[in-house]
Amino acid sequence: MTTPFSFKRDVLPHIIAVLVFLLLVAVYFSPVIFEGKAPAQHDLLQFRGMAKEIQDYRAATGEEALWTNSMFGGMPSYLINTRFPGDWSGVIHTVLTFSLPSLASNIFVTLLCAYILFVAMGMSSWLAIAGAIAFSFTSYNIIILEAGHNTKSLTIAYIPMVLAGLIYALRKNLWIGAALFALGLTMNLHFNHLQMTYYLLLLVIVFGIVEIIYAVKHGTFAALLKRGLVLLVAAVLAVGVNFGRLYTTAEYSEYSIRGKSELTQEDESPDTGLDREYAFNWSYGIGETITLLIPDFYGGSSSASLETDSETYQAFTRMGVPPVQAEQIVEQGLPLYWGPQPMTSGPVYVGAIVVFLFVLGMFIVDRRWTSWLVAGTVLSIVLAWGKNFEAFNYFMFDYFPLYNKFRAVSSALVIAQITMPFLAILALWKLLREKEQIKELDKKLLISAGITGGICLLAWLFAGTFSYTSLTDQQLIQAQFPIDAIRADRESMLRSDAFRSLVFIVLAAGLLYLYLKQKVSANIAIAGMGVLILVDLWAVDKRYLKDADFKPEVVANFFQPTQVDQLILQDKDLSYRVIYLPNPFNDARTSYFHKSVGGYHGAKLRRYQDVIDRHLSQNNLEVLRMLNTRYAITGDQQQPVQRVPGALGNAWFVEEVQAVQSPDEELDALTMFDAGSTAVVDVTKFPIEQREFAVDSTNMIELVEYEPNYLKYTYEAAEEGLVVFSEVYYAAGWQAYLDGEPVDHIRANYILRAMQVPAGEHTIEFRFAPKAYTIGNTVSLISSILLLVVVVGAIAYGVRKKPSEEEPIVKQV
Repeated sequence: MTTPFSFKRDVLPHIIAVLVFLLLVAVYFSPVIFEGKAPAQHDLLQFRGMAKEIQDYRAATGEEALWTNSMFGGMPSYLINTRFPGDWSGVIHTVLTFSLPSLASNIFVTLLCAYILFVAMGMSSWLAIAGAIAFSFTSYNIIILEAGHNTKSLTIAYIPMVLAGLIYALRKNLWIGAALFALGLTMNLHFNHLQMTYYLLLLVIVFGIVEIIYAVKHGTFAALLKRGLVLLVAAVLAVGVNFGRLYTTAEYSEYSIRGKSELTQEDESPDTGLDREYAFNWSYGIGETITLLIPDFYGGSSSASLETDSETYQAFTRMGVPPVQAEQIVEQGLPLYWGPQPMTSGPVYVGAIVVFLFVLGMFIVDRRWTSWLVAGTVLSIVLAWGKNFEAFNYFMFDYFPLYNKFRAVSSALVIAQITMPFLAILALWKLLREKEQIKELDKKLLISAGITGGICLLAWLFAGTFSYTSLTDQQLIQAQFPIDAIRADRESMLRSDAFRSLVFIVLAAGLLYLYLKQKVSANIAIAGMGVLILVDLWAVDKRYLKDADFKPEVVANFFQPTQVDQLILQDKDLSYRVIYLPNPFNDARTSYFHKSVGGYHGAKLRRYQDVIDRHLSQNNLEVLRMLNTRYAITGDQQQPVQRVPGALGNAWFVEEVQAVQSPDEELDALTMFDAGSTAVVDVTKFPIEQREFAVDSTNMIELVEYEPNYLKYTYEAAEEGLVVFSEVYYAAGWQAYLDGEPVDHIRANYILRAMQVPAGEHTIEFRFAPKAYTIGNTVSLISSILLLVVVVGAIAYGVRKKPSEEEPIVKQV
């Protein structure tokens, strides 16, 4: 018998939940929402610089540039800021987040998706709200926002919705679950942080293995296969909506530092993907895993503030530093982190209460849930250990499909920050609704509290036995910082947080014990646990993104042109390049104003990276000349900008071709050559018969039109010649035209374009019109229409269809 619809029961609780989430983000991000302030998000500021030319072109023409010359001599814009009109999923995100400003919208949608997961499990709204808080306010979700990793944050945010659809489709209503799964995966893929999606895939694989084992054991494999095929179709549809983004990314990855190197490999590392050392540089320490329970066990961040009652402040004042100056030093941030990573913005802390409930869940939650949630957690932790657990992780890197495309393996703890709150809330749900059926529940509650609280107590008691020595300590000693006082503050932080976590565990365990003894109601227990979880996580989050971190006009101030910028911008030539010498290859601010030889990006072209490593980092003047580097920003107050001698311009005629037989020879040849007269060509890839050319003094070539994706030159030559263009060669999209007719062009000098041209007066054009973008955008449009039809149809069909006879998960608390 169908239960009649009730607004109070079926709609109002969800409205209240949304209002609670809006209130939480409004309070936490009040400087953003009400004052228009923003934190100095490093990666977001870099994004503003790298995307400036692309966004300006879009604003002026309404079209996508698809290529930008503002970084690394030129590169596709796919992984910077490219829009795909055929992909409608951006509209869905705007609707789901009520157009909240960035940061606030990130956490709001995380809360919403986690809430959907717990409601799909059949939990009451109040318990689902507590679960959403546990999911959303883990420290990593806040720390990555402070760093400016907004797309990573949003990719993580939609993972709970994917899991909600997956579980709902397999355990309850196939069609509604499949629609939710398709929608969640579409949004997860939309933000194109494929490393986070990859971790989701690993978790789904673990879940799938457990489900297959149970299906075979209980004779329901055929039913599982049927549902799995429907979910596969939903996944294909989600990929289809994002096909433009994924297709262009896949194409570009083959040419980027994540693709195969063309140079001879001197080691035994894989011939595709990232360098192993680079990928594993940020590996979580094995002992560092305890930060899941005790946040500042390893000192918190590499730039943490201290109060005036700290040992370091007192030591500075004893050294004769004026109190005001000493206070400024400890407030602006000190390297208090003493773990094994090169640096960190903060620990991954899922919450003392969440860890306690997670352990309890291993005792009381059904094995069908604990099997994959615990396995996923263990896998997450081991992957995050990276080079600290070589045997497993190097095997994964070398042989597991696509795993070597990703860096910063500590990010794998994203899986744990999903599985641990999930099992924790399942444990709370189980305890609240089935306390009479669970054997020795009092004992299991005590053991769980004893294990987690005991670890905290031991850490507090034996805090004095650790060295608190950091990789940066030698630098501090050389700078005459009071290192003993800093180490004393590190110990104090560990002791304080160990005791803090112990208190939260005792409070949570005490509240649940009172519920078991019928001293408080289930609703009071849920509310109390929700408040405790929120207070625990919120206070730690505020260490890393607090109100004082929000500043007015951060972006505007960062991109205020300096006198050097203004001086260079007086040069009105259509195109020339600038190099920022203090930090050329980790700086995108220069790209905001100029076309930069350097830049900031995690997936630059591999050939360009080779040139950086071998030549630009060694200040090879000939390479700077061929890149048309006209100005160098020195950072020197005496002479802040210098004119680079002999910049070759946008294009030039050469006298000879230096033929080489391999990429290695081609790259080596740039060490000793005259870029103005010689073109180095790998003739095994680009056969060229004529090797010498007569360059007449009357030869002339000039760039007369410039757009990011279009270049027009006019030239005059007395005889046939070879022109080298100071533009990066990228065959997957750039097409050359001579007097309007398509012609071939070749690669020269390892990274540049070149073309053999006839005598006379002619016009040369380069247009960037990659087929991958056109095809991908078309597929995205078709898939977006299909997704809309399928989601509406599946929900309508699922609502009308009789409830499944399979295992329900609909009991309410």
